[in-house]
Amino acid sequence: MARIRIPSTIVIIFVTVQTGFLLFMYARYSSFMPQSEEKPSQVHVLILSSWRSGSSFVGQLFSQHPSVFYLMEPAWHVWVTMYQNSAKVLHMAVRDLVRSVFLCDMSVFDAYMPWKRNLSDLFQWAASRALCSAPACDSFQRTDITSEMACKTLCGRYPFSKVEEACKTYSHVVIKEVRFFDLKVLYPLLTDPSLNLKIIHLVRDPRAVVKSREQSVKALARDNGIVLSTNGTKVEDSKYKVMQEVCRSHVQIYETATLKPPNFLKDRYLMVRFEDLVRDPLSEISEMYKFADLSLTPRLKSWIYNITHGQGPGKKKEAFKITSRDAISVSQAWRNVLSFQKVKKIQEVCKGAINILGYQLVDSEKEQRDLTLDLVLPRRQNQFSWSSFNPKH
Repeated sequence: MARIRIPSTIVIIFVTVQTGFLLFMYARYSSFMPQSEEKPSQVHVLILSSWRSGSSFVGQLFSQHPSVFYLMEPAWHVWVTMYQNSAKVLHMAVRDLVRSVFLCDMSVFDAYMPWKRNLSDLFQWAASRALCSAPACDSFQRTDITSEMACKTLCGRYPFSKVEEACKTYSHVVIKEVRFFDLKVLYPLLTDPSLNLKIIHLVRDPRAVVKSREQSVKALARDNGIVLSTNGTKVEDSKYKVMQEVCRSHVQIYETATLKPPNFLKDRYLMVRFEDLVRDPLSEISEMYKFADLSLTPRLKSWIYNITHGQGPGKKKEAFKITSRDAISVSQAWRNVLSFQKVKKIQEVCKGAINILGYQLVDSEKEQRDLTLDLVLPRRQNQFSWSSFNPKH
């Protein structure tokens, strides 16, 4: 499909002007807005994570809920269009796009996509059940559990205007993003009176993340370049420089949210570890739903049970067809696959994140291979302080 190439300079000017206008309007609105004004009717949830951390699976747990309008990584369009910039420079543009999507204003994609477009022009659109059911697509009901393959076959030719139309009919708008590296960038959204934003911060053992990233080296090369500010040059992260930035960002986000956080973050941040999720899926999912003001339906509960108690692993392309047993095995696969030399290097660059997020370092190959040694430290329910833990290092 032919794409219109828009110079990144024009996009930057457009986004800057748009942001300035929004800040001006917000300042004027704030000065006249009564402090007692009620929250918006919609609930907005941002699943904040990094590549290969299980965030697509968590996204599906929300996407399949009949009350949720879900989009998977809409900021992909920003990074593809403005790939010669750094992640830090693009933070503002990504934040503005996310805010617009939360408000169901899809005109924000005008700067990044062809003027005439269908649902299928939106990145990973078929991962959204809301775009595979009415009013976006007439082939499925809202209460149906949809699959990407069926959705792509039946719904791709519907007009892009259906995205905005559908979004406005849901009580919850959920976005999964891997392109934020600083929680403070989100402060304008958390204090925006037009949003009712909650943040789910999904983390995963960095050693398991590296093992997964090694299976997607080419797919991640462009994003790696943006993270490392290489002016558009693709990068294979053989020296774990990207992982170092990812780990640093998780520590920054976690510490900002838990060590003397601002008042507006109260009850609006939840940290979830992928390893806890695969060990006790129903409990963790129930906690996330409660945090997001959602409830489990009988059909959802059955679906969640089926995907976490299936027989055998799913196919490679079926990212969400995993079982609890297989997921646990996958989460520990790095211990058999990675060499101890690699593990030592990862531990060196991500030591802070491994300790702070509640994982155990290994001192030898013997410890690494010994699967009876649990490297995921227990956490106390509803307790987000890790100071009580005493890692070896």
